[in-house]
Amino acid sequence: MKFVSWNVNGLRACIQKDFHESFKSLDADIFCLQETKLSEGQIELELPGYEQYWNYAEKKGYSGTAVFTKLKPLNVSYGIGVPEHDHEGRVITLEFEDFHFITVYVPNSQDGLKRLDYRMEWEDAFLGYIKKLDKKKPVIYCGDLNVAHQEIDLKNPKTNRMNAGFTDEEREKFGAVLNAGFIDSFRYFYPEQADVYSWWSYRMRARERNTGWRIDYFVVSEKLKDRMQDAKIHTEIMGSDHCPVELDIK
Repeated sequence: MKFVSWNVNGLRACIQKDFHESFKSLDADIFCLQETKLSEGQIELELPGYEQYWNYAEKKGYSGTAVFTKLKPLNVSYGIGVPEHDHEGRVITLEFEDFHFITVYVPNSQDGLKRLDYRMEWEDAFLGYIKKLDKKKPVIYCGDLNVAHQEIDLKNPKTNRMNAGFTDEEREKFGAVLNAGFIDSFRYFYPEQADVYSWWSYRMRARERNTGWRIDYFVVSEKLKDRMQDAKIHTEIMGSDHCPVELDIK
């Protein structure tokens, strides 16, 4: 099975930049989006063969997630069951016969770390949510996690330390996820691979110069470790300031 996740940074804009061609070429069994920036009814996508599930933020033009799946889920839920975290359209969970699949768009701590305290509350709540699910069935979750975990995961770690996405606090929270029995799939297969990123600023020709960050992930329950086959980052695909990431699993 092939799973793909992509922060499209505005789906309507991405559709004008060959979204459909990229979607078809990747041919995923489950394809997830973050930062759709849509309200319900603003767009109709023709994706034959796929069930569609959308979670919208209450605030217009903000956040939002979607899942398109060839595999029919047993159950679909939205949010994590915590009201203060569930009004920005950040989480969709699909339950299948032998695993839970989640797409998530983790809150950005923002310039000046204005939202770091809220981010810490979110991290604790989300970890509690996936641990609870993992007790019932293994969990695969993916999305824009808004953190570069290690120095190898961004081009300029020294000058970015304590900037949003590379604070000690955010990195420690991701470490706590891994310590709780989950695997960063890309690092599992490519522990020493440097200079491969999933997000580049639109400023300063960052993508052209590959001055990027790896902040988009597939995180997998250790119970599924033996079923993982590969993890990929599709740096060749344009259309957003992020590129798609992939997990292949038996």
